[in-house]
Amino acid sequence: MNVSRETRREPIGRAGQPESPTKDTLAVALALCRRDKISLTPGRRRILEILAREGRPLGAYDLIDRVANETGKRPAPISIYRALDFLLEHSLVHRLASRNAYLACGHGHAAREPIVFLICDVCGEVVEATSPAIRGALGDLAAEAKFSPRAQVMELAGRCQACPAD
Repeated sequence: MNVSRETRREPIGRAGQPESPTKDTLAVALALCRRDKISLTPGRRRILEILAREGRPLGAYDLIDRVANETGKRPAPISIYRALDFLLEHSLVHRLASRNAYLACGHGHAAREPIVFLICDVCGEVVEATSPAIRGALGDLAAEAKFSPRAQVMELAGRCQACPAD
């Protein structure tokens, strides 16, 4: 299985340490927007930047708080939800239904690419994974049912290898 790990920690700043995913995530998003002639307004970009910088799932009200801290103005929930809807529609962020939270996608997956989120119950790390086997199996299942999926997102909750068992 091809597993792509999202960096979920702030940069430490020492040589050889992983950098923040913010720049890569934004570069991918901006490239997709240019390619598809999509307008990434300042508000949409701010939400994407916050999600990329945090590197972990955030709820809409967490985003409201962060925007308020950055700008000094508390945005209306509807403006945050509209920005999130736009970013979701264009596969620039993902929604974790089990947590009612959002996270930035730095990989530019096609909207129809099946994505599995492996969510650690202990530390909260989220790993984004894809697999040709899953893509094929879900494609076959949908075709047999004559079903056209709008989204293919799955969540697996458990414990990551870094968290010790009880």
